[in-house]
Amino acid sequence: MNASQNPARTARRTAYAVVGAPALMALYGGIRLVPGSREPGLGWTAGHTAMFAGLLLFAPVFLALRRLIAPRGTMAGRLAAGAALGTAFAGLAASLAQIGIDLVVGLAAADKADQSRMFDRVQAVPGVLAAVYKVGPLLFYVGLLALLIAASVGAARTLRWWSPVLMVVGTVASAADLALIPLAAGCYLVALAPLVRLGGAPRVALA
Repeated sequence: MNASQNPARTARRTAYAVVGAPALMALYGGIRLVPGSREPGLGWTAGHTAMFAGLLLFAPVFLALRRLIAPRGTMAGRLAAGAALGTAFAGLAASLAQIGIDLVVGLAAADKADQSRMFDRVQAVPGVLAAVYKVGPLLFYVGLLALLIAASVGAARTLRWWSPVLMVVGTVASAADLALIPLAAGCYLVALAPLVRLGGAPRVALA
C-alpha cells in the first residue's frame, strides 16, 4: 500500500507539512532580519534554503485541500477544484524557480555588487521577470486562496471562514513589508491548522 492509499500516513504527512511550511517560512523571515543576510553569505544561503524547503511542503497542503473539496462535488465543482489546484502548483513552481535562482546567485556572487549584476542578467532574459518574479508567484496565492475558500463555504464546509481571511491578511502583510514574513507565517499556520485534525480526508463537496 503506497502513501496515497494509507490514510494514517497521509494524515501524518499533511500534519508535518501544515506545521513545517509556515515554520520554515518564518525562519526565512527571521534570518533576513539579521544584518548581512541580504548579501552573499551564510545568512542568504540558510534563509533561502529554509524558504525553498518550506515552499516544497506546500505541495502536500495543496493536495490535502483538494481532497477536502473534490469528491462529492458537481462536475463544474470538480473542474473548479482542479483549476485551483493547477493554479496553486503553477505558482509554486514559479516561486521555487525564484528562490532557486536566488540561491544559485547567492552562492556564485563574490559580493553584493556582483550579486546585483547577476540578478540583472537573469531578469533580462525574456519572460523570466514576468514568469518567475512578477506574475508566476502570484498564482501560488490565488490558487491557495481559491482552495481555502472552497473548503470554507457551503453547508458541507470543513474549514471556517477565518482560514481564507487569515491567509489574505498574511499575504497582504508580507507584500507590504517583507519584515512581516514571520507574521504572515503565523497567519498561514493558524489558517491551515484545521487540516491537522482533518488529515486531508475527503469530507466536503465543492458545489
